[in-house]
Amino acid sequence: MAGLSTPMALRVAVTLGLPDRLAEEATAEEVAAERGLSPVPLRLLLNHLATLGIVARADCGYRTTELGAALRRDADNGLANLLHLDLAGGRAELAFVELLHSVTTGESGYARLFGQDFWTDLDQRPHLRASFDKQMTDRFRAQVPRLVAGFDWARFPTIVDVGGGVGTLLAAILAAHPGIRGHLVDLDPTATEAGATFRAHQVADRAQTTVGSFFDPLPAGADAYLLCDILHNWDDEHAHVILDRCVEALPPAGRVLVVEPIGGQLAATEFDLSMLVIFGGRERTVDEFRALAAVHGLAIESLTDLSGARCLLELRLG
Repeated sequence: MAGLSTPMALRVAVTLGLPDRLAEEATAEEVAAERGLSPVPLRLLLNHLATLGIVARADCGYRTTELGAALRRDADNGLANLLHLDLAGGRAELAFVELLHSVTTGESGYARLFGQDFWTDLDQRPHLRASFDKQMTDRFRAQVPRLVAGFDWARFPTIVDVGGGVGTLLAAILAAHPGIRGHLVDLDPTATEAGATFRAHQVADRAQTTVGSFFDPLPAGADAYLLCDILHNWDDEHAHVILDRCVEALPPAGRVLVVEPIGGQLAATEFDLSMLVIFGGRERTVDEFRALAAVHGLAIESLTDLSGARCLLELRLG
């Protein structure tokens, strides 16, 4: 349970593309020569991967097993993107070496390790942002139908998706409810990609995008402001700013809809630690959400289990 060799071996294997390369049998020396690696340490890694069943020793070297094929880039399961150490997910999990700092201070370990926070890193490294956007799409792919079916979205003729990523969820909501108009706010190039998502779902005539941050003023007057997997990425100070922006834009009868895991209910404890060490955030409990919302004159109207992994908190003024 405490060993680090296996999780790091898997990440290094993915980063080096070994599950892909060893779809065809090769020796450690051949792979090392192709990729500019040292053959002896590579053999040590391959031997541990063989122990794990990721590769198998063959007559002329090593080859990827059926289990190991799940780590190939073409496996379409998101694992290679998540584990690669030079992409957003794998890089972020390296921050766990700073877990002691995060538990001691409540601060992000990511910023301590890399010298700047996760979001600044994404802004400065386009390949990290692209991999993060894909990671979010992969994570939501199986859940979106349940998120759409589990709530009466049709109550809200206009929805602003605040930090809505590439538009996967909003496009699905609009496709299921022809009477709704949507407006997505996110940074570029993510917001531009959302436009392509809306076109692909044939809802572009009812969807618009605004390039911007949820720390800035939001488009005003919508019936609902959707925060999906947003607040848990931030400490209370920043979460208050995001809710401020929503309340500023909210009409008296409008709603703020918070979709994310709830601490003590659907949130996995392991994922809770990820929120802490990567972002300095957490999966808040219902009581913590109630206290957070009350500062902005918001009250919890309802709590709906959407998918077994995410709840929807409906917040109203008053």
